[in-house]
Amino acid sequence: MTFSKLKPFVEQIVDNQHLSIDERLLDICTLLETSVPHYNWVGFYFRNGHKEELKLGPYVGAPTDHTIIPFGKGICGQVALSNKNFVVPDVTAQDNYIACSMTVKSEIVIPIFVNGENIGQIDIDSNVLNPFTAEDERFLEFVCAKVATIL
Repeated sequence: MTFSKLKPFVEQIVDNQHLSIDERLLDICTLLETSVPHYNWVGFYFRNGHKEELKLGPYVGAPTDHTIIPFGKGICGQVALSNKNFVVPDVTAQDNYIACSMTVKSEIVIPIFVNGENIGQIDIDSNVLNPFTAEDERFLEFVCAKVATIL
């Protein structure tokens, strides 16, 4: 399914006030993981209170031991500090990469901003080398902007 066709589904999930925020986030993870062939793990990380760390939120994919990530550590931790998208075409080329699974080849992380503050991010792993395009980035920025409206 193309990203333009996925956008209305994302909006529908976000607007469903019959579900909790975590249920909606999980539904978004499921939608993305099942609809985009190169999305093999989809999850959200959020700032853990006032601590300089991220805490794993809803996700779909293989279980991970990385439920808490210090700011600056790994791709997610770097995005927490930089406030910028981070696309990793080949995780083996990254010195500061936290391996979640031997099958992961690439990763994309997009921050979520609420009132100009980076409060979390969407993290997507792929078992394919270099699959993420500018289209993925723009679509995930859209997803993050929609998610920000319910946080």
